[in-house]
Amino acid sequence: MKTADWLVKKDGICCLCQSVRDWDLLAEEYRLYRFLTEAEDIIRLAAAEGMNEISYLSGLRMLVRKLVLNCYTIKTRLPEANSKTGVSVVMLYDELGFPMTIQTEMNLPGTTSPIHNHGTWGIVVVLEGKQKNTFWKRNPTSEFPGKIDRVGERIIEPGDIISFTTDAIHSIEALGDNPTITLNLYGETHGDKRFQFDFNKQTAKNF
Repeated sequence: MKTADWLVKKDGICCLCQSVRDWDLLAEEYRLYRFLTEAEDIIRLAAAEGMNEISYLSGLRMLVRKLVLNCYTIKTRLPEANSKTGVSVVMLYDELGFPMTIQTEMNLPGTTSPIHNHGTWGIVVVLEGKQKNTFWKRNPTSEFPGKIDRVGERIIEPGDIISFTTDAIHSIEALGDNPTITLNLYGETHGDKRFQFDFNKQTAKNF
């Protein structure tokens, strides 16, 4: 199955990115701790050299694909279904002061999210199922400073990776008859930049 890497920025455009071939990423004993160290090295180097998110997300997407391809832990530490909320999460790593969190997430069929950004960069790879992403962009007016416009949508399937800059806005829906399971990597969240949007009311609020 052919997979793809995508990038979404503040304009809501979902751009196809160059991918690394799976066989170039095969490795023995590639474990979660090694991934975290290599990802942290990329982020620290980016900060030292003043790189923007788009530049270093490329390297992080490659590492995420390498992790999924080689790390058995990712394939086994999966959430249990939650019929009450439709969403369940297993936190794989979250340490105070460490500039990333990594988790697996299960969305039951038909589960949707609010329209939101993450207040940080994010990378999501689908492990099982299908997920529809709808993309939005801010279009503030004097009357509605929280106004957003719908830009487009894309369905991502197992093996696909989609990445987001801090100000990228999207909403998701789990498609099909089976749960959607994703691996999610996020940077350090900036609360003042994280918003939930209401398209009908054309409002935005911190969350």
